[in-house]
Amino acid sequence: MRIAVLANLKSNAPTYEGMPADRWDDLDSPRAPDAIVAALQRMGHEAAFFEASILPPFNLIESLSTYKPDLCFNIAESHFGDARESQIPAVLEMLQIPYTGSRVLSLAVALDKAMTKRVLKSYGLPTPEFQLFESADADINPELLNEDGELRYPLFVKPNAEGTSMGANADSIVHSVSDLRARVAGHLARYNQPILVERYIAGREVMVGMIGNLPNLTFMPILELDHAAYGEGHSGVYTNEMKTVSGLDAYRYQCPAPLTDAQTRELQHLAAETFRATDCRDVSRVDFRLDANDNDKPYILEINPLPGLNPGYSDLCLQGLAAGWDHERLVAAIVEAAIIRHGLREVLPI
Repeated sequence: MRIAVLANLKSNAPTYEGMPADRWDDLDSPRAPDAIVAALQRMGHEAAFFEASILPPFNLIESLSTYKPDLCFNIAESHFGDARESQIPAVLEMLQIPYTGSRVLSLAVALDKAMTKRVLKSYGLPTPEFQLFESADADINPELLNEDGELRYPLFVKPNAEGTSMGANADSIVHSVSDLRARVAGHLARYNQPILVERYIAGREVMVGMIGNLPNLTFMPILELDHAAYGEGHSGVYTNEMKTVSGLDAYRYQCPAPLTDAQTRELQHLAAETFRATDCRDVSRVDFRLDANDNDKPYILEINPLPGLNPGYSDLCLQGLAAGWDHERLVAAIVEAAIIRHGLREVLPI
């Protein structure tokens, strides 16, 4: 089978005046697509990497028309727009080329954190109370305020359509209306997009990775970010810098997470229902907080239908290693799920 691996490299990203330093932190280094290409080739496939841009000099449409792939392995994040992760899948659907992972609408919804939370609420799934701010002086939802007009509980402030924990740090937790408005104003100026404000859930942070399609999802061992291991000065927030700056050697986690069987079953059930509600395909990771003030009740923070696939580094890959899966097996499982779903001519062994 001929497979085109589609990704966006940081080194190929556009630059512009006033661009935030973390603007392209969600894009890939060559390591991830190179590892995927190598894994596919070891499986006996013909595989090549293509920068996922239709613009010159990359000209993806022309490149794919020449290469004629049977399947695209899609990890493209794209560059601009609040539904940017859906742009390359939309092109592939226009070209009638099958691809791995979730489809256009699911990717657009999942990148929009507020829209995802609306979908989750419509399914009765637990997600923290929230409000979307398009201006710093917008009226605050009365549900978030107490009888004195102050915040009912700490709130967490982050950009609505970014990944890789961009904009998340200790200052994201606000305790007063004035701090909330100041933080929203700063994010509006920096990220030029609506800002999500949600109830801050103090407690454990866990991630559930899934491969396959309903009703046959394979759950990876649950990964817990070990906030306590970072010491007293740690904010308890999974920041962008924890791996992109500090590196994997300083990353503190437990996988499998120390959970009871009942907790594991509940988290897997909620992850599968989130996968179903957002109509995802082939692979996803769902991030949770367990409320320390309510008997570790799980709250869904978001679903990532394009989880990182850097071997031995990305959270899903670390979960795979805990299950005894090397990177090649992880890639093979994603490809197999897509092949079965698309009804293509071969099924890869795992």
